[in-house]
Order: sequence, then structure tokens, then C-alpha cells
Amino acid sequence: MNDIDRGKAHAAPPKRADARRNKETLLDAAAAVFVTSGVQAAVRDIAAEAGVGTATIYRHFPTRADLIIAVYQHQVEACAEAGPALLATCPTPHAALGRWLNLFVDFLVTKHGLAAVVQSDDAAFQTLHTYFVDRLLPVCAQLLDAAATAGEIHRDLNAYQLMRGIGNLCIGADSDPCYDPRRLVTLLVAGLRQPC
Repeated sequence: MNDIDRGKAHAAPPKRADARRNKETLLDAAAAVFVTSGVQAAVRDIAAEAGVGTATIYRHFPTRADLIIAVYQHQVEACAEAGPALLATCPTPHAALGRWLNLFVDFLVTKHGLAAVVQSDDAAFQTLHTYFVDRLLPVCAQLLDAAATAGEIHRDLNAYQLMRGIGNLCIGADSDPCYDPRRLVTLLVAGLRQPC
């Protein structure tokens, strides 16, 4: 047996599709509970939302930190993957940008309690912000570039500045039912348009 064959023999088998779906179901359930109860929600509530026992949660995510990180990364990935899909399916790049920014707002305003966790001294959470920026900044830049190339928006817009500005518009949205950052982001996206 050569080194390549030996490596293949010891490689972990790929996860079965149903195992991936089950894990995604757990992550979606945890995310839904986090929205209503924060990241300190009881594991039994997450298990009930997912329709599983608490042991199943702990088997996949031995610690609360493991679960929070997995939920966060799962949602970042969903937001990142949506960008190219929207570019391929929306009638214009500007429309794709607007729809993606709405998803980004949803991501930001549903992170009840996560901001404090990400800014904590816990080493497990210290890479989450970098992960977030590294995954989503290129997607936003791709959408902006497509809309600028199509002549739909101004070329001088920076993806980081836009994402940071939208993040600032979302501050406090989880604690004030009278405030809807989506409305302001819709106006912002409309204002990006190149004058005719």
C-alpha cells in the first residue's frame, strides 16, 4: 500500500447527506431559539424546537460555545452562499444587492446576545468576527462590483464601509420594536443608484 492509499484508508468518511441535514436542522432550531431567548437559552428548548432529545444536542455540540460557534458559522455560510445565487437569479445586480443586504440585515438583527459573546474574552469566540468579515466582505464586494459594472450604482462605494454602515443602522433593533432598520437599508440601497 503506497502513501496515498494509506492516507485514503485513514481519511474520515464523508458525512452522509442525512447526517448533514440532521445537523443543519439542529443549527436552524438553535438559531430560532437564540432569536427569541438569546444565546443562553436552555438546551431543552433547542432540543424541543428541533424535535430531538438533549443528548442529541450534546452529542453534536458538547459545549454551549461549540453550539453558538456552529450556529454563527452556519448562518454566515448561508448569507455568503446567497450572494452568488442572487446574482444568478435576480433580474439586475442592483436587485441582487438589495436582496442580499436584506438577508445581511436579518442576520445582524437576529443575533440576540451574540454581540456580547463575540466581544468576550473567551478564546473560543475570538475568531468569529474575523470569520464573519473574511466570508461576507468578498460577497458584498462582488455584488457591488457587479452593480457598478452594470452602471446601476456609483463605483466609489467600499464593501467594508457599506457593511459597517448597515451594521450601525441595526444597533438597537432587537430592543426597540418601533425601529426597523430594513426600511433605512431599503432607502440606502435606493440611494446607491447612479443618476440617469
